[in-house]
Amino acid sequence: MKSVRLVAALLLTGLLAASLAAGSPASTSTRTAAVLKHGPPAFLIGHSSSLNWSGYSSYSGNGTFTDAKGSWTQPTATCSTKTSYSSFWVGLDGYKSNSVEQLGTEADCSHGRPVYYAWWEMYPNPSNTVRGFTVIPGVTYSAEVKYNGGGNFSLSLSGGGQSFTTTQTLNNPSLSSAEWIAEAPSMCAGNCRPLPLANFGKVNFSGSSANGNAINNSAWSYDPLTMVTSGLTVKAAPSVLDASGSAFSVTWAHG
Repeated sequence: MKSVRLVAALLLTGLLAASLAAGSPASTSTRTAAVLKHGPPAFLIGHSSSLNWSGYSSYSGNGTFTDAKGSWTQPTATCSTKTSYSSFWVGLDGYKSNSVEQLGTEADCSHGRPVYYAWWEMYPNPSNTVRGFTVIPGVTYSAEVKYNGGGNFSLSLSGGGQSFTTTQTLNNPSLSSAEWIAEAPSMCAGNCRPLPLANFGKVNFSGSSANGNAINNSAWSYDPLTMVTSGLTVKAAPSVLDASGSAFSVTWAHG
């Protein structure tokens, strides 16, 4: 059993509810404050099972990974009265390290209504909402996290005729893995626990590459991650990689 620390997440449900009450459309949400802290490392249970991640990770020795790219088609959140959350992202680090450099989109449910937005994060620093960037189900979004040396990273997101780039610094990054992930964010109040996973149906990832190579490149190892409960009930599972080693889907199974 791998010993990997579960990501902390800070959830400001009141802000989410206030945004909806003020008339934010259900299908798109331009956030003015970050509401989730996404994060490192997946909490792994043995090989290929995680409490909060589903998707793929390529991993190797420190310093191997300097660029991760990928695209996904934003899924629709099917909401009941239950508040729930789901994140889709591309990033570097996190599989076997205590930092993650990442950005992606959200499909959450708040009081029965879907909320969508984009974010970036340099964990362990808090997440940041991409202001003015509209996220719409059915639109394909592409992300890249690139290490430029000297602790400097470029994080880029595009889709729906929009683009966003930010340059950030993180000292002594591990650069030991690259990820393409559907996540159930977590909350820590004493003990950490994953939040309920929103029913996102299925999310399709494509164009996934690390250092310009496929997820399953022979230069490193890779791990298909199935999200499970502590009782090992499957919550979300990835498909096998396509022939190119760069496309797959993650299907929701349980909240």
